[in-house]
Amino acid sequence: MEQGALQHKNIKVNGINMHYVEQGKGELIVLLHGFPEFWYSWRKQIPELAKHYHVIAPDLRGYNETDKPRGKKNYALDILTRDIVELIQSTGKSKATVVAHDWGGGIAWELGIHYPELLDKLIILNSPHPSIMKKHLLTNPKQRKRSWYMFAFQTPVLPELFLSLGLRKFLKDTFQGWAYNKESFTDADIDEYVKAFKKKGVLHGSINYYRAIIGGTKKDQQKRPPVSVPTLIIWGENDKALGKELTYDMDKYFTAPYRVEYLSRCSHWVQHEYPEKVNSLILDFIKD
Repeated sequence: MEQGALQHKNIKVNGINMHYVEQGKGELIVLLHGFPEFWYSWRKQIPELAKHYHVIAPDLRGYNETDKPRGKKNYALDILTRDIVELIQSTGKSKATVVAHDWGGGIAWELGIHYPELLDKLIILNSPHPSIMKKHLLTNPKQRKRSWYMFAFQTPVLPELFLSLGLRKFLKDTFQGWAYNKESFTDADIDEYVKAFKKKGVLHGSINYYRAIIGGTKKDQQKRPPVSVPTLIIWGENDKALGKELTYDMDKYFTAPYRVEYLSRCSHWVQHEYPEKVNSLILDFIKD
């Protein structure tokens, strides 16, 4: 299928202007990035997936070229999820396969739980089911230690100031420093992330995801129904932020088939470090 050139577009969803990139034709795949990233984190997936499908990769609320409303109330999980619901609906497609990493995965889990009618399949990369994450933050000292930054980000203003003063070092340490295969991130890649995070409001918006999740809204705290769409979880085993144990004992969270694919010698940045393997797993799962 002719995939065409990568296009940059904007759309109004849920009261904000959302930027996204688009390539390919056919059934819809939506790619959701994490922190501290933007659509560029899928640069190794978009061209390959677009050979077969219509691929959309947005900058999430608060990131890069998408609007960045101030205040943590604008980053509640149900609001973030509604952004993507309206993005999918705007395409005119009845359903999408959602592929998501890190914070994008947090949104994708909510789609699978609360909006299964919009999904064909769900593919999650190194992002735990929200109920499992909450349980481990309460009961697992090792995970609390790994998640220290979530608590550090609760302080107003200071995290933005601190990161802005050493932005390139922070991003270089986060990507190249955390990666198991450090050559997966070039200095040119780091330049792209620096450029995106220097934009006004990006540090504030992206950090507010963490501020809003602590406590959350009443809807966030309600008991979640099980995921009823087929789900693939791809997990880099050498993740410094999220322990492998976050993928154990998951049966009660699903009524649809699911499976976990572990990648050894791979960090949190799974789609960057093993793009060919990740692309193959995604395409095989969608076609299955």
